[in-house]
Amino acid sequence: MPTTTGPTTTTRSTTAPTTTAPGGVDDYYRTALGKSGATLKTALHGIIRNQTRLSYDQVWEALKVTDEDPANPNNVVLLYSGRSQSKSANGGNADDWNREHVWAKSHGDFGTATGPGTDVHHLRPEDVSVNANRGNKDFDSGGSVAAEAPGNYTDGDSWEPRNAVKGDVARMLFYMAVRYEGGDGFANLELNDRVANGTAPYHGRSSVLLRWHAQDPPDAFEKRRNQVIHDRFQGNRNPFVDHPEWAASIWG
Repeated sequence: MPTTTGPTTTTRSTTAPTTTAPGGVDDYYRTALGKSGATLKTALHGIIRNQTRLSYDQVWEALKVTDEDPANPNNVVLLYSGRSQSKSANGGNADDWNREHVWAKSHGDFGTATGPGTDVHHLRPEDVSVNANRGNKDFDSGGSVAAEAPGNYTDGDSWEPRNAVKGDVARMLFYMAVRYEGGDGFANLELNDRVANGTAPYHGRSSVLLRWHAQDPPDAFEKRRNQVIHDRFQGNRNPFVDHPEWAASIWG
């Protein structure tokens, strides 16, 4: 088992970061402001599709920055388990952390190809076996306690993340459903209100995701992550971290 330093779990601050996108966040979204529904979704896609694409190897290094433990700069915070773990303890062995695709890569069959498969806005560090336990399940409430990840629940076709990241998960899926609209060689990713979506380019359950989004608004960790991805890696942002109200406008 790799040596883990820092606290077993982390408490995330609710203090907002002080940085903003060049020209201000609203300047970044200027062509979307005042729009709603499908028109808003189209406008946001036009904005966030402009990004730098990372290789799958580059994702390792990006996650060491985007998910750094604010209490210990040598560690990252694992998404579902909440464990603070050494940045260097990554790989494919038991108790390493690896790259979790929150929008399961089989939902649309994009694998780890440059594009949705390497988009850091939905890739997070997670324990290898916890990642495998989640697999490609849709998100929903209920099930039994997930092995090695207390606070998470799972059954045969769904995964419920711990309370502290329920909104984070929802907003990552909202981002993916807007960013990937089928026009750049990848499937048109969309939310639906189902589980067991298999290899179809859909992810659910949308009604539950909207509820989680409202229950767990963006905190300082998530806002910082969004900013770092914009400033240092991809040059684009997650609109639903910056403007949470837009989720209900599109899917409510």
